[in-house]
Amino acid sequence: MLALLRERERYGFELVRTLSDIDGMVISEGTIYPLLTRLRGEQLVTTFWQESESGPPRRYYRVTSAGLAALDAFSREWAQFRDAVDRLLRPGEHDDRNGR
Repeated sequence: MLALLRERERYGFELVRTLSDIDGMVISEGTIYPLLTRLRGEQLVTTFWQESESGPPRRYYRVTSAGLAALDAFSREWAQFRDAVDRLLRPGEHDDRNGR
């Protein structure tokens, strides 16, 4: 979520659509809005209202500097986790200390 907001400000349903378009990503409005509320409460995003040409005003979300720092930390942790899993999945590249 924060990675998408790093690119630009977005409104909630736009985030749902963007994430749903990613192959393998299962997402719904019932998941996104509570997450956005939590991110807002943790001051990782801020919001503002903007008039819409096709309906009622929309609440847009913008990542904060704290949100960018959290995203950076998560990205480093994710890379370490991904690399560890990749090593486990490659035959003969993990340390088998139990002799099994």
